Formats: sequence, structure tokens, C-alpha cells
Amino acid sequence: MEVWLKSNSTSINSDVDFYFSTEHSESSISIRDGFLYKKNSKIGAHVHIDSEERQEYARSLAGTVEWIYLTFEDWSMIPIENIVAACDRTPTLIAAEISEPLQAHGAGFALEIGVDALVCSENELEAALIVKSIRSSNVEINPIKPDEGNDVLYLSEVKITSIESGQNGDRVCIDLTSLLEIGEGMLIGSTARSLVLVHGETIESTYVPKRPFRINAGSVEAYTLMADGKTKYLSELTSGDEVLIVSKHGNTRICTIGRLKIETRPFILLRYVDEKHNEAHVLMQQAETVRVLNNNGGACSVTELRTGDVIIAYNTNETRHIGVSVSASSEER
Repeated sequence: MEVWLKSNSTSINSDVDFYFSTEHSESSISIRDGFLYKKNSKIGAHVHIDSEERQEYARSLAGTVEWIYLTFEDWSMIPIENIVAACDRTPTLIAAEISEPLQAHGAGFALEIGVDALVCSENELEAALIVKSIRSSNVEINPIKPDEGNDVLYLSEVKITSIESGQNGDRVCIDLTSLLEIGEGMLIGSTARSLVLVHGETIESTYVPKRPFRINAGSVEAYTLMADGKTKYLSELTSGDEVLIVSKHGNTRICTIGRLKIETRPFILLRYVDEKHNEAHVLMQQAETVRVLNNNGGACSVTELRTGDVIIAYNTNETRHIGVSVSASSEER
């Protein structure tokens, strides 16, 4: 992490990486006409955060510029966190201006990732340099992980440890504008790190006709994986959203939501562990037509599952912030 000092002093501090000027300068970092310059080269954009629209503009720059320099109408952690999440795993770096010493730690460790430069005055310099020193000593703690980068997900086996009543709750049915094949479904889970492959209603049932466009997904608080690799809560989905459809072999394709049905239904709570004994869970409607994939690739009704059964899930080490995968740690229960 770098420290950029806004100062009129002629003395040089060796701990400062660059001196920042509001005037165009060939010997420092400066801003002009909405752009950021280093020495005489344009290196990025300046975004003054005074509204949600400006925050979204900053997020939209992720991956397209070398630097985003943030200033604030009213300094706030939330825009910094959201922009850090958007830029994580992209080449774009973030510089954030601070106006109080306490803000140095907040910006420097936002989402356990932090901005890449703190822009400060002499009043905040000591706090900024302390954060820089701590960041330098911890640089290897949370290495950035590469994205999947392909169209096949690695699905793994998880073992059910308990099956409990989930009481009543609001259940989401997802109706797609495309037909599903047997063996296909969506990844659903109550923790972002583990999503169970929930099968589509493509199998005949004694009492209910099949609905080969439908996935009885789960409870409103559950996550699902979207076409762009982000997650959304089921309660956030809307018609027109593109979701990721996954086969029992991990092959993926994109389908569009045509309709959602949210109704109060009884739930089953499935708790399970992965091969590393990490615990996770998922809530699904207690109904014979709701199925998951077992370790043989067959669709099994959730009402027929027993403790010790093995089902298919997608497990990662990712932390999510507003749906975006970030290289930070968290605990989900």
C-alpha cells in the first residue's frame, strides 16, 4: 500500500511514496478534468462520491483503468467497501482520500483487502504510515485467488449430518424461459461457500406433472450463483435475471428467469459437511418433487434423504460482498 501526501512543505519524507497536488504537476500525482495523472501521464480517473450513481460509476471502472482516485462529499466506509469488492481480482488500484486519522485504518483494511493508496494531509500522515507498515507485514496473508476462468465447475461430494424441520418460511420457485434437461439444476445454499445442486422439476411424479422449466430453489435468504459469477439472495431475483444452470457433470449454461413464485411452505433443514469437514446447510421445501443430486448423479427427493447420505455441492473458499467474490475471510453459520 502507498501513501500520497498532500503538503506544501518542501521537506521530503522518505516514507511517503508520492506527493499529491491539486494542480497538474510533472513531479507529483495530481488530478485534472476528472482524471488522475502521475508525472505527466494519465493513470486513471477521479471520482467524487456524493451519490449512489457516482459510487456505481466508480464500480463500473473496475478493470478498465489503472487507478481510481476517490474523494468524498461525506466520507463513508460503505462506498469504499463496495468499490474495493468491485476491483478485487482486477488490475485496477484504488486511492482514497482521508480527512481524519481514524479513517486510515478503515480504508486501509476495508473488507480485509483495503485500498492501494491513502491520500492524506500532514494531520493524518502518522496514522496512514502505521497502516502502510501493518499492510506491508501482512502482504502474504490473503493472496488473491484466480477466477475459475472456464465453463465447467468442480462439483464435490458432501455428507448429510442431520435432517431437521425448518419450520415454515417463504419459498422461492424459479421458472425459466428455457427447458431443463434431467441432471440439470441450480446451485443453492445458505452459505456462500457451499451451494447444493438443486435439480429441476424435470422428473415425472405420481401426483404432480413435471415442470421442466422450474426449480423449486429454497428459502428467500439462500444464495444462488448468477451467470456473471456473482451471487444473489433468492429474494433479490427478478424476471429477466440471468442465472447459472449446472449439470451433474459441472457443465454450465445461462438461462433467463421468466417468473418467480414466493409462497409460504414447510421446510427441511439439511446440515452437511464437505471433505474438509467444513459445515454448511440449506433449507428446501418439504416436498417429494424437490430433488438434489446424489453421489451417483441420480436425482433424489429431499423427503427420502437420510443422515449419512452423500449429495453433490459446489464448494469454494470465497467470501462474498454484495454478491461479489472478494479475497477476505469470514465465517458463515
